[in-house]
Amino acid sequence: MNAVAVALGGLVTTLAADDALDSDLTGAKAASLARAARAGMATLDGVVLTTKFTAATDAGSAAATFDAIRRAFELAGGSDRSLVVRSSSTVEDARDSSMAGQFESVIDVRGFDAFCLAVTDVLDSRIRAGVSDSPIAVLIQPFIRPEFGGVLFGVDPVSGRSDRRVVSAVAGGPDRLVSGEVQGSRYLLDLTGKVRSFTPADGPKLPRAHLRRLTALAAAAAAEFGGPQDIEWAITDDDDLWLLQSRFVTTDILGVPAGAVYGPGPVAETFPEPLTALEQDLWVPPLAQAVRAAVLVAGTATRARVDAGDPVVAVAGQVAIDLELAGEIRPKRAWWSRLNPVPPVRQLRAAWRVGRLRAAVPDLGEHLLAQVDADLEALPSLDHLSNRQLIALLHRSGGVLRALHAHEILIGMLTDTGHNRMTGASVALRILDEARREGMSDAAIVAASPAVLALAPPHVGPRDSLPSEALSIPLGTDCENANDNGILREALRLRVRWVQELSGRAAWLIGERLTDQGAIEHPGVIRHMTLAHLEAVVTHRAVVVPGLLHPELHRAGPSLPARFQLSDEGRPVRVERSGATCGGTGAGGGTGRGPVTHDAVDPPPGSVLVTTTLQPGLGPLLGHLEAIVAETGSVLSHLAILAREAGVATVVGFPNATDELAEGVMVTVDGMTGQVVIVPEEDR
Repeated sequence: MNAVAVALGGLVTTLAADDALDSDLTGAKAASLARAARAGMATLDGVVLTTKFTAATDAGSAAATFDAIRRAFELAGGSDRSLVVRSSSTVEDARDSSMAGQFESVIDVRGFDAFCLAVTDVLDSRIRAGVSDSPIAVLIQPFIRPEFGGVLFGVDPVSGRSDRRVVSAVAGGPDRLVSGEVQGSRYLLDLTGKVRSFTPADGPKLPRAHLRRLTALAAAAAAEFGGPQDIEWAITDDDDLWLLQSRFVTTDILGVPAGAVYGPGPVAETFPEPLTALEQDLWVPPLAQAVRAAVLVAGTATRARVDAGDPVVAVAGQVAIDLELAGEIRPKRAWWSRLNPVPPVRQLRAAWRVGRLRAAVPDLGEHLLAQVDADLEALPSLDHLSNRQLIALLHRSGGVLRALHAHEILIGMLTDTGHNRMTGASVALRILDEARREGMSDAAIVAASPAVLALAPPHVGPRDSLPSEALSIPLGTDCENANDNGILREALRLRVRWVQELSGRAAWLIGERLTDQGAIEHPGVIRHMTLAHLEAVVTHRAVVVPGLLHPELHRAGPSLPARFQLSDEGRPVRVERSGATCGGTGAGGGTGRGPVTHDAVDPPPGSVLVTTTLQPGLGPLLGHLEAIVAETGSVLSHLAILAREAGVATVVGFPNATDELAEGVMVTVDGMTGQVVIVPEEDR
């Protein structure tokens, strides 16, 4: 076969030839199949009209290209069987962009004339894909009529879980599935091929043996290519499993989730905005230590449970808490624990201890408030402290925050805090509103009434940013707000904010001094250092190398899910609430919101396209859309893959979507859950 390629100047080769592994010559699709065949995976034989052939065609070398087409037809056995003519571009099937379905594939090609037209169609599809100048090869393989066909994903493309495999299957070949014409049956499998969930839709039910073989194929392909693969497959009547195409999964791979369920909700008031590296180091560990101490003292969790993971985590600067320790999720109990007399005895002891603590904790909180206020009042101006003294202040503030957090948590857990409308924020809003009516500047307001800091998120920086608008919130009568424990809890929260403000300003002052000394380029550099690094620079045990400090590494990522687990990659993986209702099947792409349009030709920018099916031709429109909702289609279809790559929320399998979602209606689309919510008129 190599002789054939040489004789024709490299315009034609076969998948069995050595040069087939060169993706610059044969394109990514053909090169992957050649590699898979050498790794022992079952692939169909094939012939390739190489990128040199395409270049010769574009240059108008008619005689040479016609000879190459004729030779390719003969090598593929076109006189005796039907063929499949497919693209194999150098710009498709990459790690970061698949261009799925953007090039032409022609199946069941019979005769030389039809073969010539199919080759032309594949070459012309470069224009449709917008890459007319990019090299492309043409892959020719025998056309088979499988019993089953479909798509296999080596990772869950919606959740990003790498311990899951997803199989979509249809009767016959996979072309109707990847085109979005049908949904097919969908299997969510674990690493052993065990079915985690099954949705029959309009596809067949596969035997367990087929699912196990597909799972093994996913593992083999991932091992050979160095990462999870998006595989098109077919199974014939004689149970032969064929790999038709393999490319890298472009889904964001999150890993395998395990451990505690976290959520940002209970700490969103304390940390409403993402934190930088220094802010995390100053304020997250004290909160985590306080949570650990409080639940142990209150007896709501065992030491083994507390030590099993971090009570509080920061993911890309966003803070979340263990929802079970925070009381948001009831802990699961094994059936045998009900027969064990030890836990009730421990609970009895804990109840006796907690009963005494419940009576004492308000007095302890009052004492702590008085001590913190006295310490803050006695503290000299920060300008009068040396850098080393400021570092000591930062360390000391961590201990104070730990005590304040712990007492605030215990009061909330052990006492009745009532339903006070008088919170720190409501009081701060009233103060801010009244002070601005009197013409005071924000700096003067903070100096005169530091309670307004409850309205500003903690940060390491030069000044506080108070809300541009403030309206007083009615606090109700004294009788309605009369709950000493609730007021005490709000007072502790306010002191937390004061201490955070103190440490934030102290750190910024160090940054300003280091800038004046020429040790750093500007004060903001310290926000991306840890406390240990900052202390090392202050004590002259280290210097800052600008090229090694990357502030962009501390930029916040997407908002955290309401409930998630951390994976072995340290990534958040969403945990769904049981019983959630969905309009369809989530195909990924995040969330989107906008007005509904049924115009699949020229949709308005920022709209949500509601259509009957996912067509690959919609790919160029993705840049205009907030989301796509389709009545049919598969999460593994070409357009769904492109939408995930573009970050466009996508839902498939929503029955009667075009009837239920009228033109112009504002909707929110969740590509994870598949839920489509019509936004009420008053909320638009």
